[in-house]
Amino acid sequence: MTEANGDKQNDATLTVTGRLHSQVYAVLIGLALWMVLWVWSFVDGGETDYILFIVTGFILIVVGLQLVLMRVRRADQTADADTSNGTAPSFYQWARGEFEAERGRLRAGEAALLILLPIAAAAIGMMAFGIEFQIVEHAAGM
Repeated sequence: MTEANGDKQNDATLTVTGRLHSQVYAVLIGLALWMVLWVWSFVDGGETDYILFIVTGFILIVVGLQLVLMRVRRADQTADADTSNGTAPSFYQWARGEFEAERGRLRAGEAALLILLPIAAAAIGMMAFGIEFQIVEHAAGM
C-alpha cells in the first residue's frame, strides 16, 4: 500500500508541458546537419552539385525553423509551472513528465522519441547510402 501511495505522489509532482525540451531541438538540429554532411558525400561534379546545394538549402531552412520554434511560445499558452521561476527543468525531469500533444497526453520521453525517430531514420539512411555510394564509386575507379 505504501508503494501505491508513493506512486500517486510521484505522479502528482510530474510536470505536464506542451513544449519540447531544448535538448530535443538540439538533437533535431544535429541530425539534420548530419544528414547534410552525408548528402554532400554524393558530390561527383556536374549537375549533382547544383541539386545538392538546393537540398542543403531546404535542410538549412528547416534548421532555421527549428531554431525559431525553440524560441517562440504560442500567445495563448501560459508559462509552465517549472519555468515560471526562470529555471528550466533538466532533461531528465522533463522526460519523466508528461507531454501535452494535440491528441492527448503521453510520456515526455516517449514524445521525444516519436519526434526524433523519423529524422534519425533519414539521417542514418542517408549515411548508409553515402557510404554505399563511396564504396561503389571507388570500386568503379579501380
